[in-house]
Amino acid sequence: MNNPQIVNAAALLGRIFMSAIFISAGYKKIFGYAGTAAYMAKMGVPGALLPLVVLTELGGGLLILFGFQTRIVAFLLAGFSLLSGLLFHYAVGDAGNMIHFWKNVAIAGGFLGMVAHGAGAWSIDGKLRG
Repeated sequence: MNNPQIVNAAALLGRIFMSAIFISAGYKKIFGYAGTAAYMAKMGVPGALLPLVVLTELGGGLLILFGFQTRIVAFLLAGFSLLSGLLFHYAVGDAGNMIHFWKNVAIAGGFLGMVAHGAGAWSIDGKLRG
């Protein structure tokens, strides 16, 4: 694509779409803290990690939304998506969970696209780059 307006609009929309799931998930974990901690413990993940999960989802989501340190944050969120998919959704024979697992894999793929191509010109990274 040679049209910079379309490229930058697509990058912005991609950041909005990718960040929305993380911002909303982090927000929901704050307001459903006890239930989320219990679910994590049930799945073998210490509930004490929940503050880190909330920080990753909310903080990472906001950084992606505004396009700051995008390549680094996208790389970390790709790993987070894969890890959470494996820990919470990889259940061969359970179609519902496997859909969520593959959704996480697809999200990781989207973040790897951001690692490769950055946030675009309409971002903090783009403004800092000049």
